[in-house]
Amino acid sequence: MSTEWALGPSVKQLPLAGGAMLYNAALERNCQPGWFDPQFWAAAGRLSGAARGRGTAHFVRTADRELVLRHYRRGGAAARVCADRYLWRGQWRTRPFAEWVLTHRLHRAGLPVPAPVAARYVRDGNLYRGDILTERLAGTASLSYALALAPLPLLTWIEIGRCIRRFHDLGVCHADLNARNILLGEEVYLVDFDRCRLRPDGLWRDGNLVRLRRSLEKVTYALPPERFTEADWHALLDGYRAAPQPARSA
Repeated sequence: MSTEWALGPSVKQLPLAGGAMLYNAALERNCQPGWFDPQFWAAAGRLSGAARGRGTAHFVRTADRELVLRHYRRGGAAARVCADRYLWRGQWRTRPFAEWVLTHRLHRAGLPVPAPVAARYVRDGNLYRGDILTERLAGTASLSYALALAPLPLLTWIEIGRCIRRFHDLGVCHADLNARNILLGEEVYLVDFDRCRLRPDGLWRDGNLVRLRRSLEKVTYALPPERFTEADWHALLDGYRAAPQPARSA
């Protein structure tokens, strides 16, 4: 197995017909190809729900934990041409493997992300499609959902800023930092690292924050004005600018 980072002895790679899968045997020792098919879980009575966005994320239950199964789909105009196929450029540059490896590294580093469980790609000539399974974070809700219910304390906004800063200090440029990809629970989490990458320090940090600000304005546009205020945004920035907090132990 050849990647930019050592993945650890628990990470296994299994060849599949036309492709391959990665999985963390320390989390799910019996992971199998059928796990990437929602019908597999439905037949077993372990499909527990779904969330819709660009595609459908299925919530499934194993014997030990709840997982999120996500199929990679395109957005925008490209989706009308090729909904879920991507150009083949090598297995470690497939979207599922790249996202899985990055999330695995962040999780091992103690960053607040869902544990990546498994990923696969299936090749068809010069194209491929893919899926990823990640841990479902119990007791969390998206920032967009929380804002739809009530205003948030300024301390929560500060913690959101601190969380983003931890990722930025590691060089993580989140390709889609928005109010849906920030989860609130016992701590603040970031999710969905599709197309994310590590970069040297630069103006991309400001770009991430600008993207988040646009998302917050969009999701609160039709809500009461106190759901997102300038004071909230400045509290987030105060948290971001504060001295970084130490990461929890991996």
